[in-house]
Amino acid sequence: MEDISMNKTEFWFPGRWIGGTSMIVAPILMLVSQVLLVKFDFFYPYQLKAYYDHPNLLITAYSLYLAGNILLWPAAATIARYVGQKEPMLGLVGGTLVMFGLFARTFHYGINHMAFQLVNVQNLQSATKAIGDSYGAFHVVSTLSAAIMFGWIILAMGTYRSGMLNLIQSICLGLMSGLMLGVLKGASPFSIICSIGLLIAMLALGKKVLTDGQKPSTKNLVFWPLAIIVIITAMYLFGQAG
Repeated sequence: MEDISMNKTEFWFPGRWIGGTSMIVAPILMLVSQVLLVKFDFFYPYQLKAYYDHPNLLITAYSLYLAGNILLWPAAATIARYVGQKEPMLGLVGGTLVMFGLFARTFHYGINHMAFQLVNVQNLQSATKAIGDSYGAFHVVSTLSAAIMFGWIILAMGTYRSGMLNLIQSICLGLMSGLMLGVLKGASPFSIICSIGLLIAMLALGKKVLTDGQKPSTKNLVFWPLAIIVIITAMYLFGQAG
């Protein structure tokens, strides 16, 4: 496999620690979410019914997936940068489309949250009717739905052409293009396969990125994780207060 080392003094965003760590954490969260949801039918009426019957389980599963989807942006940006060193066009186009697609998924999960709240404040029947009557309504994010499908394929081609991943690992990354997209989409056996593929590819990529440079000092290994925990906790508390 080709060397992907780079000038260690060059600043780049989001950096190998954030990018590499997100490659490991994000797919784990997403796979766990799919495993929790797979026993329910993936279409929206059944997802709402599943929430009505098992609210804590559904909220946990959807929250895990959303967190993983958000954490994929530094991973995608990092992959695009490494790919771009050898295959600039594939890195640019693939990375851009994946990032736009992640916005689309995040938007859909906002609608999912609202749909679950309708079950709480009204009832299951009213919530199901509201979602059904408005399903397919146009919104600007509709234009990004295809971006995430083609983006993962192009980015996977880039990881292979650049030597970041072998053929099997690149195919595993490209499987993400087949993951269901839309409002209140649950899980299926195929979505679990896609998530496992993402995990296989991202673990390989994360290892490459995290080991591409000097090891952090013991002081930094203690300070930065604690700082991140404090910041996330503060942000959560601030969000709850709002």
